[in-house]
Amino acid sequence: MKIATGLVQEVLEIVKKRNPNEPEFLQAVTEVLVSIEPAVQRHKKYRDGKILERIVEPERMIHFRVPWIDDKGQIHVNRGYRVQMNSALGPYKGGLRFHPTVNGSILKFLAFEQVFKNSLTTLPMGGGKGGADFDPKGKSDNEVMRFCQSFMTELFRHVGSDTDIPAGDIGVGGREIGYLFGQYKRLANEFTGVLTGKSLNWGGSLIRPQATGYGAVYFAEEMLKTRGESLEGKVCTVSGSGNAAQYTVQKLNRVGAKVVTMSDSSGFIHDKNGITEEKLGFIMHLKNVRRRRIKEYAERSGVTYVEGQRPWDVKCDCAFPCATQNEITKDDAGKLLDNGCYLVSEAANMPSVPAAVDLFLEKKILYGPGKAANAGGVAVSGLEMAQNSMRLPWPREEVDQRLRHIMTTIHKNAWNTAAEYGQPGNLVIGANIAGFVKVADAMLDQGVV
Repeated sequence: MKIATGLVQEVLEIVKKRNPNEPEFLQAVTEVLVSIEPAVQRHKKYRDGKILERIVEPERMIHFRVPWIDDKGQIHVNRGYRVQMNSALGPYKGGLRFHPTVNGSILKFLAFEQVFKNSLTTLPMGGGKGGADFDPKGKSDNEVMRFCQSFMTELFRHVGSDTDIPAGDIGVGGREIGYLFGQYKRLANEFTGVLTGKSLNWGGSLIRPQATGYGAVYFAEEMLKTRGESLEGKVCTVSGSGNAAQYTVQKLNRVGAKVVTMSDSSGFIHDKNGITEEKLGFIMHLKNVRRRRIKEYAERSGVTYVEGQRPWDVKCDCAFPCATQNEITKDDAGKLLDNGCYLVSEAANMPSVPAAVDLFLEKKILYGPGKAANAGGVAVSGLEMAQNSMRLPWPREEVDQRLRHIMTTIHKNAWNTAAEYGQPGNLVIGANIAGFVKVADAMLDQGVV
C-alpha cells in the first residue's frame, strides 16, 4: 500500500488517537484515505472544507443493551449497535450483522465502506451498519424472534424509511428481517419500507436474495471484457456458503463457469467435478433449512473436505471471496497467483488484507474490491426502497436488468476514474476516488453539518 503523506497522514494520526484498539476501522480508513490522496491534492475545496476530518467520524453511533429470554426461561444480555456514518447522499443504508465477533470497530469499518459503496451505485443512499454480538446458530425460531423483538424495541426510534433503512448481513436473513419488521410495525404503528430484504409477499423485491452474488459475477464479467474474455469455462473457487456464496455459485454455473469450492467456518469442500445446480440445491437446503456444517456435503458426495482451512490454495482461474473480512492473507494471495488465478471479485466486505491487495495490484491481475464488486446487494436494496415508495413491485427481469446496469456503471466509473488519475486498471483507486468525490461534493453543497 502507498505510504500516506501530508494531510492524509495527519488525519490518520487523529483517527488512531481517537479510535484505539479498533484495527478493522483503522484498516478501512487507511485504505481509502491513502488511495484518494490524489483527489484531495488536486481539489483544494476538499482540504478547505475539512472533508477528510469529517468523513472519518460517524454522524451518530448508537450502542444499546439487548436483553432476551431463552426457551428455558433464562435471561441473556447482548450488545446492539447502529453506526450512522454519513447521510450526504440520502438516508443511512446498510445491513445488520448478528455474530459473536460483532463490535464497534467492525461495524464502523463496515459503515465507512458502505458510504462509498452506496455512492458508487448512483442511488440516493447514505452509509450505515449495525448489529449485535448475538449468535443465531443453535437458537430456536422463538429464541431468535424474542431477540429480534428486543433489539428492534430500542432500534426503532433511530430508523425509518426516510432516516435509516437497515437490511440483512451475516446472521440476518429472511427470518430475522421478518421478526424485526413485525416488531417495528407494532411499535411505530406503520407499514413502511423501513427494512430491505423482506419477504416477497409483504414488500420484498425479486432478485434481492441473489443480488450480492449475482452482482459480483456481473462485475467479474465486466473486468474480463477488458481482456476480451468471458467466464465461460473458467474454473472458480468460492469461499463461504451463505447467501452471497450460494448465489455467486448459482450465477457462475449459469454463465458456464465451473465452481470447485465452497466453505464455512469449519473448513472447505473441494469438488473437482464442479458444484452443479443440483449439488448447490443440497448445500442451500443444508445451510438455509437444516443449518448444518458443509462437511456433510463432502460426506454425502465423497469429495475432499479440508478442516480448518480456506480454499485459496486450490488451482483456479477466478476467485470469489464471499465469507468475511480479512480472509485472504498475503500468503493466500501468493498461493492464488502461483496457482494461476488472475481474477478476484470480492463478494464479501474487505476480505483481502492490505498486503494481499498490494500483491494483486503489483501483479496487475483483474481485482474487483468489495466496495465495487459486492455493491449488488445494496443496489437492489435501493431498488426495493423505490418499489416500496411506489407500492409497486417490478418483475424479475426488470430488477435483474437494473442490477446488471448498475454493476456495469460501477465498473465503468471506477475504470475511467483510475485512468483519469494516472492509475489505469487500478479499480481500488478508481472505486475509492469515484465514491469519495460524489460524497465529498454533496457534503460541501450542504454546508458544515
